[in-house]
Amino acid sequence: MKRKQFLILVVVIGLMVNLTAGSIGEAASEITSQLKSTINKVINIVTDERLKGDEKARRTALRNTIDQRFNYTQMVRRSLAKNWEPRSAQERQAFIKLFKALLEHSYANKLESYSDEKIRYVDEIIKGEYALIKTEVIRPASTISVDYKLLNENETWKVYDFVIEGVSMVRNYRSQFTKIIRKESYEVLVKKLRSKVNELKSEEKGSENL
Repeated sequence: MKRKQFLILVVVIGLMVNLTAGSIGEAASEITSQLKSTINKVINIVTDERLKGDEKARRTALRNTIDQRFNYTQMVRRSLAKNWEPRSAQERQAFIKLFKALLEHSYANKLESYSDEKIRYVDEIIKGEYALIKTEVIRPASTISVDYKLLNENETWKVYDFVIEGVSMVRNYRSQFTKIIRKESYEVLVKKLRSKVNELKSEEKGSENL
């Protein structure tokens, strides 16, 4: 669980950073421009003085902005792997909703706390409908590589995976999901994820009362 939280934290930092010029430079393609646009919107939301006193409105704005750039269906499909096909349409939609809630409540507080890191756009690789944008998150004591994998969906490039210091978020979840389903069942996996989401929600409420 600590490893998952670290992965999500680093991805969040990648969406919260102050932009700096990278080797891609001003000639970056529309793909990188779309990713930068999302980052700019996130920064504007968390630094908006009008939203600092309205957590609900800020969370809604962040959710709407990030949802436009994340492809949760692809994240879940790749994370469940062979266990995706046997699921009914209803089960798939329910799992996507649960997975989305897991990520959202994992990164919500961190998004609102981290703002001093910088990001450098290192490279962009395009292969048909797929793209890889390589970045580096520059922190005071370290530099972390974060690669964004995107898929073209109706002329909009959406993130379906992150590779942080060589570790894929989707592959990480796939390993855990497969193990739970193999040893127990799909239903147990859903129960565990629902329990984790409820735990994160309780932690948020607890921090609000401090």
